Amino acid sequence: MSLSRSAAMNIARVLTEALPYIRRFAGKTLVIKYGGNAMVDERLKSGFARDVVLMKLVGINPVVVHGGGPQINQLLTRLGKESRFVDGLRVTDRETMDVVEMVLGGLVNKEIVSLINQHGGTAVGLSGKDGGMIRARKLVYTRAAPEMNAPEIIDIGHVGEIVAMDRAVVDVLIRGEVIPVIAPIGVGEDGQSYNINADTVAARLAAELGAEKLILLTNTPGVLDKAENLVTGLDAADVERLIAEGAIYGGMLPKVRCALEAIEGGVGSAHIIDGRVEHAVLLEIFTDQGVGTLIRR
Repeated sequence: MSLSRSAAMNIARVLTEALPYIRRFAGKTLVIKYGGNAMVDERLKSGFARDVVLMKLVGINPVVVHGGGPQINQLLTRLGKESRFVDGLRVTDRETMDVVEMVLGGLVNKEIVSLINQHGGTAVGLSGKDGGMIRARKLVYTRAAPEMNAPEIIDIGHVGEIVAMDRAVVDVLIRGEVIPVIAPIGVGEDGQSYNINADTVAARLAAELGAEKLILLTNTPGVLDKAENLVTGLDAADVERLIAEGAIYGGMLPKVRCALEAIEGGVGSAHIIDGRVEHAVLLEIFTDQGVGTLIRR
């Protein structure tokens, strides 16, 4: 069946628009934090895998860091264990950490790897424990309130913060034309596993790799202003202004902070994009308008 003239012209326009971006990013590394609806909707999951494979085929080096909160919640529920959170952080006791490691390092990680491989790529899954990639320590979480004389220290279990990161394993995979797929689990000096925020891992890894871009997939159109209009471009000063105005708050605030940390660490640009849009990653990097918010130096 032949294409109509208008359909053919549209395809030609898209390819022509993408060409300068393909040239610009060939040989460059892009770190993608994969999460939200894009991880649970079957159509979006397949589309994401195809996008990553296409990026690799045109000479870009994608590195995927993934979350898995909904999948962890589902397994905990099946086991009869309640999911508890403190200010958005999962309280992770030893039993919950076992589930987190099983889901992130096993079920979710291997599903992403399998999808990429099914679509013609070569992916390898690993966690931050492999090769000592992510060295971590227990996160000491404090919460202050006006009525308290001193901040309250809250024990949230095996939740970690990054102490150091070794990029050697990822470098080996990239040189071998392999797509790394990384679960955000770190290891302490005592060998203990720690659950680490995937946005934080992606931002730190992007800085360590000197990535051209950090891309964070979300369940929102991107960063919105007070009138809830999408802000397509921001720098650090714009971000601070929007925070002061109360436009950036809640779950978007740590994502924006991670994006700024990556930029300050030498990453070329950071993008917060709508993972509910099919082929969002390709639209953001290969088209003039994109589908989210660009944060630049």
